[in-house]
Parts: sequence; C-alpha cells; structure tokens
Amino acid sequence: MSNKGRSMALVGLAVLVVAGCSGSKVTTKVSAELPRYQIRTIALVPFTILATPQMRDVVDQTFSAPQGARRSDMAIAVPPNTEQPLRQTVTVPTGAGATVTQLLWSRLKTRQGVTVLSPSEAAKVLASPATPQPSAGQSSAVTVAKQLKVDASLIGQVLVYQERVGGRFGASPPATVGFEAKVVAADGQVLWEGNYYERQRPMTEDFMGFIQRHGVFVTAEELAIYGVEHMLLEFPFGTVGER
Repeated sequence: MSNKGRSMALVGLAVLVVAGCSGSKVTTKVSAELPRYQIRTIALVPFTILATPQMRDVVDQTFSAPQGARRSDMAIAVPPNTEQPLRQTVTVPTGAGATVTQLLWSRLKTRQGVTVLSPSEAAKVLASPATPQPSAGQSSAVTVAKQLKVDASLIGQVLVYQERVGGRFGASPPATVGFEAKVVAADGQVLWEGNYYERQRPMTEDFMGFIQRHGVFVTAEELAIYGVEHMLLEFPFGTVGER
C-alpha cells in the first residue's frame, strides 16, 4: 500500500473511532401514519418533569437510567472495589420543564409552514376548571388539541437535568440532560417522537462532542440548547424560519 493509501486508511479509521465514541445523543421516530395527516397547527404543551428521584453513586457520580432514556446511553460505571458505594438521590429541578419548553418555543414560533401556539395557551387550558378531564387512556395532548382546535399537540418530559459541579475547565460530575418529546394528533395518534440524552464526556470518550463545545465543560442549559436544536433538525412539521 502506498503512503497515500495508508494515510487515507488511517483517516477512515479515525473517523470510525470518533463516531463510535460520540454515540447517538438524539434519536427520533416518525410514525408510518403521518402521511394521512395534515398538520398545520400545533399546541406546545409545557413540558413536565420526571418526578421519581434517581439514584446517583457518589463514588463514580453516574446516574441510574430513568424511563424513556436508552440504557446504552446511560451506562453505569462499575465501582473499582466490591464495597457498597455511597448513594444519594437526585431529582429533576422544578424549573427544568419550563427551560426546555421555552427553548423549544423560541425556535418553533418562527417556524414556517406550521403555526405553533405558545405554551401559555396550553397551560391556560389545562388550568381551566371548564376543561373536561381526560377520559381513561387519553393524554393531556388530546385534551389540549381539542380545546384549542388545533391539529396536534407537542408534549414532553424532562427526565434528567443535572448541573455540572465545577467550572468550564474542570467539572466532576459534568452536566447531564435528557428529555423526550412527542407530537400527538387530536385523535390520539402519535405522529413523531424525539429523545435526547447526554452526559458530557471528556475528550478521550467523546472527541467530536468535546471539540464542538470548544474544549470546555458546558452548563446544563447549554446541553439542553444542543438537544433542542438537533432534535428539531428531524422535526417533520414546517421548516426553519428566521429567528
């Protein structure tokens, strides 16, 4: 093999290694039923938060995987010894749902080809005593869509939202964010699903991700911004408008 050939092979190997280290932070799924629907209006429902406390090992500072997140993305490190590690519970901050909701709203309100109603409108419906209670098996997404007379609702839940401990040049643990989203038609059909999870990793474990963030440890909100923007790249309703 020529020197040029060996160089190209090494570059290809490096790309594969980088891809393997970075993993898939955002996953989306489009329903096969979507072509049957015309979605011109969507209600953005304020995101909820996972209420169940998650266990975190103080020794290795990793999280147990909440429902909705892929366990392969949230692998638990094996303690270096056989002693039972100290454990503590961590919860999703109450404001995390509002943070992710507003990040979505700031981008969706200028989206072209679809009208997205503000989360405050959906919140008023859910808080109104005149709103009928959802029937068995019916989600709040259907209730909001019917009350606001829109084609679908965008709902979601923040599963993990842990701020970094430390600064931009050294954090232990680093920030961790995970949330899921769904677009549900007024008849209850789930048309699209998105999931984001990331615990920022050092350069040795996620080279591309660390370089993308200019070689520093970012905040939880910065991770959430990344998750929202990349999830919306796969959002099949409307097109990106000017912000």
